[in-house]
Amino acid sequence: MIENIIEVENLSKKFKENVAVDDISFQVKKGEIFGFLGPNGAGKTTTIRMLTGQLLPSGGAIQVCGIDPTKEEKKLAMKIGVVPEIQNLYSDLNAEQNLKLFADLYSIDHKRVKELLEMFKLTDMKEPVKKLSKGLKQRVLIARALIHNPELLFLDEPTIGLDPNIAKEIRKIIKILKEEGKTVFLTTHYMEEADALCDRVAIINEGKIIALDSPHELRLKYGKREFIVETDSEIKRYSFENIKALSSLNPKKIRSIHSTEPTLEDVFIALTGRRIEK
Repeated sequence: MIENIIEVENLSKKFKENVAVDDISFQVKKGEIFGFLGPNGAGKTTTIRMLTGQLLPSGGAIQVCGIDPTKEEKKLAMKIGVVPEIQNLYSDLNAEQNLKLFADLYSIDHKRVKELLEMFKLTDMKEPVKKLSKGLKQRVLIARALIHNPELLFLDEPTIGLDPNIAKEIRKIIKILKEEGKTVFLTTHYMEEADALCDRVAIINEGKIIALDSPHELRLKYGKREFIVETDSEIKRYSFENIKALSSLNPKKIRSIHSTEPTLEDVFIALTGRRIEK
C-alpha cells in the first residue's frame, strides 16, 4: 500500500530567467487533506500543473499515485480529479448532461451520475449551468471531478467568492471525501478554511516551501501568544515567554485577564511578511 500519495523531490520550474518553483520537496500522505498556501505568484499553480501532468518540470522528480506524471499522464488522469479555480463547464448543458458527458469519456456507467447528482443536491437542476449561481456551478465542478472515483482530488480555491452558506456546504463535502478515504490537495486564500480542514499545510513563498506542518504545530512554532491584562488604570500585553512579569501585578487591581491564540493567518504574515489577497 502506498503511504505517500504524492512524493516531490527537488522540484523546480523555470520560465526563461524566472524561477517559478525553486527546488521544493514534500510528501502528501494518503487520506489526508493537504493545504498548499502562498501569496499570488508564489508558485502554487505551477506546482499543481506539474503534479497533474500539465507542465513539465525543469528539474526534480514527482510521483503521484505511484505514477510519474511526465511519463504516464493518461494513466494518472484515471487516478486524479482536478477542480480548477476558473470554472470550465459546458455552459449550455445542464448539470446532468455535463456529468454524463464526462462519464462517457471515462466509460463510466450513468448510475454514477445519478449518485453524484443526489450527493451534491443537483437532481432538480434542469437549466443550463450558465444560469446557475456560482455556488451551484462549483458543486457541478466537484461532482464532475469525482465521476471516475479518483483517489486524489486537487481543489484550487474551491470556495473563493462564494456565499458563506454555500462555502460551508462545500467544506462539508470536502470532509465527507476525506471520510471516504480520498486525499485532497487544497489551495485556498482563506486561512480559517485551511485551519479547519487541513491535516497539514505547506506555505510556499517566492517558489520555496518555507514551512510545513499541521496548523496547530505551525501556530505553536511561529505564532505569538499573549496574555492581555486589564487593570484599573490600563491594559497591558504580556508574551507567554514573559509570563513571570504577571507576578509583579497587584491582584486586587486586575479587572480581567485572558490569553490570545495566534491564527494561521498570523503565522502566514510572520513567515511571508504579507497577507493573502482575497
